[in-house]
Amino acid sequence: MQLGIRAHDVEYGPLDELIPRIRSQGFSCMHIALSKSIREFKPDLSTMTPGLAMYIRRLCDDNHVDIAVLGNYLNLAHPDPIKLAEIIRKYVVHMRFASILRPGVVGTETGAVNAEYKYEPANHDREALDTFIRNVKPVVEAAEHFGVILAIEPVWKHIVYGPEQARYVLDEVGSPNLQIIFDPVNMLYKGNADRQDEIIETTFKLLKDDIAVVHMKDFKPEGDELKSIPAGMGELNYELLLSKIKEYKPYVQCTLENTSPDNAVRTAEYIQQMYDRI
Repeated sequence: MQLGIRAHDVEYGPLDELIPRIRSQGFSCMHIALSKSIREFKPDLSTMTPGLAMYIRRLCDDNHVDIAVLGNYLNLAHPDPIKLAEIIRKYVVHMRFASILRPGVVGTETGAVNAEYKYEPANHDREALDTFIRNVKPVVEAAEHFGVILAIEPVWKHIVYGPEQARYVLDEVGSPNLQIIFDPVNMLYKGNADRQDEIIETTFKLLKDDIAVVHMKDFKPEGDELKSIPAGMGELNYELLLSKIKEYKPYVQCTLENTSPDNAVRTAEYIQQMYDRI
């Protein structure tokens, strides 16, 4: 596997400092969301020029850092049609930008039926799933047009909340330009955490051909919620996850989440050592 990190989890610096810093810590790839990683100017649609994409690409090439994921995590089921049109436009612009930047995938979660982008039972209704499919199709068409990959990330609180729903979306959309980001912790909540092994197994059974990137973090119960923490510090069965990665996904890009500058390198070393032992 190739270990990476979210750019906004690294000690902040301008891009010409940030990207070399990622490499100096031993990471070969990164997940970058422009709005979270850039402070020297305000990233928006007007700043997403070919020149900016080429500048970031050159910094990455010079420092041997690949872009695993260009993140654009917006609500593709927003109930306001005007807001939804703006969101879809932002996704299309990200596809155009990605055609020059050349990330592995453009990443997204799958939204909620409310404007607040929060969990409610209706998120798991078939109607919500069909709404997401309808709204993601023009984004996938843009991905096809620009020759890039859109990858959806199932999250229990959102519309696509497990491997079965993800499989349904992939089959309904029917495009090779739509794939999966697998974050096992995101598929868990207090009510199914004890079935994590089953969920990991089912995900690889249904989606192994379509998993493009893996996100790595961990969890621990905290009240009625699962708190996300650095990989290897909680209750996720990393031996099972890493064994599946080793069997089915050689050289897949795996980006750490929920680390901080003082524990990221240690977390990566721990995960790599476990992977090597399996």
